[in-house]
Amino acid sequence: MADILLIDDDRELSELLQEYLISEGFTVSVAFDGSEALDMARDNQYAAMILDVMLPRHSGFDVLKQLRQQPELGQQDTPVIMLTAKGDTIDRVIGLEIGADDYLPKPCDPRELVARLRAVLRRTAASQKSAPEADILQVDNLLLQMGSRAAYWQQSLLPLTGTEFSVLELLVRQAGQVISKDELTEQALGRKLTPYDRSIDVHVSNIRKKLSTAGASKEQIINVRGAGYMLTRASEAPAAQ
Repeated sequence: MADILLIDDDRELSELLQEYLISEGFTVSVAFDGSEALDMARDNQYAAMILDVMLPRHSGFDVLKQLRQQPELGQQDTPVIMLTAKGDTIDRVIGLEIGADDYLPKPCDPRELVARLRAVLRRTAASQKSAPEADILQVDNLLLQMGSRAAYWQQSLLPLTGTEFSVLELLVRQAGQVISKDELTEQALGRKLTPYDRSIDVHVSNIRKKLSTAGASKEQIINVRGAGYMLTRASEAPAAQ
């Protein structure tokens, strides 16, 4: 039974979602503001979090930044699904850029929320159950430790979120091959790609930035226009211009 932290100041909605999630087999704790959420995150370990953008005493963005940037909270890899205002693309992109794993517009369908939760939990569980012989994946200077879900460029640990790790794993497993955005969305996010959905683009952009900070080439992951993304091998990387 997965322990979920729901963070939303709308008490009526929180009660509705909590009841629905419990009926679906989850254990659910609720925080009504950002400060309370951080205190609960510090004292407990959750399987996933549902985080509203608009919160008193620390916005959802502030909470997410602290979850991702403060190791002492112990939630750097915890999947986070953000709840954003319907039609507010900017909030969705910002949330993904600072470490959200997925998002849903409010008001959300509880059934879709459960589907998204189960998708992120399946991804985490699948990686943790990797066979010992497949525990390490490596392409040139990029190394992935599947058991701990840790990624390294040379000796530098890449501070990836759980979803970013899942996206990178797919690219590494098919290094030198183009993977479509549809396939990345289905396998890494557990859902179909929809029109105007930039989630995969933002996740790949985040991975590129973190690789570049660690010293990798900007061409380590390339965008093949109209086709998808490809992780290049040393012998395949485009020559620097």
